Amino acid sequence: MDERDIEILKAMYELGDPSPKRIEAETGIPKSTVHYRLTKLQDAGVLENDLYELDAEKFGLGITVVTEVMAEYEEGYHEIVGSKLSEIEGVCDVFFTMGDTDFILVSRLADHRGVESLIEAFETIDEVERTSSRYVITTIKEEPNPLRTYSLDSLLELHARQDE
Repeated sequence: MDERDIEILKAMYELGDPSPKRIEAETGIPKSTVHYRLTKLQDAGVLENDLYELDAEKFGLGITVVTEVMAEYEEGYHEIVGSKLSEIEGVCDVFFTMGDTDFILVSRLADHRGVESLIEAFETIDEVERTSSRYVITTIKEEPNPLRTYSLDSLLELHARQDE
């Protein structure tokens, strides 16, 4: 993988479209080159299927960190703090929660320097009172598409209930 592959992947995910023509328009990389490189990335396992789902570990983002964030309460703080947390590089998911923890974050990082940068970024947010982070040792299940976690019968039943 080289800089051009990374540029193609970044454009594809920002556009939300694996179309070589759209990626060419965004990057200036010829669509035949885009198609060839996407195929090579699939063959290497970096892109996992026809939906072009990224294998973060094969890309080099093999460290997953789950962080609980406790923040200073004030009117609308969940939007303010949530927005600041969302802007930190490597943070993939930000959930505002009920209970003792205000936010739960999932981050994908390359190495210990990335973890250090993540923690330093938390410290720059004035409203953050405390964090507690955990390294993921082994991922048992990671499913970006919730429909895959249901049987077809369950999905049809859920849809029928929504129509009531």
